[in-house]
Amino acid sequence: MLELAREGSTMVIVTHEMQFARAVADRIIFVDKGEIVEENIPSEFFTKPKTERARQFLNMFEFDAVKGIENKKSK
Repeated sequence: MLELAREGSTMVIVTHEMQFARAVADRIIFVDKGEIVEENIPSEFFTKPKTERARQFLNMFEFDAVKGIENKKSK
């Protein structure tokens, strides 16, 4: 999939792998309970989510300003 993205292929991918999504996506569409909750470019979605639900979801992950997203936080 990464190679297809680099070649400019259009894809719709459903994933919980945030590092992959941030690396390859042109747009992020966040869906909760079957409804589109938020749509944005990755740089905005991951740093300034518009909705509380997206913020709650993203808070499950560790962020590194240089490397991007790391694994889910351990609780």
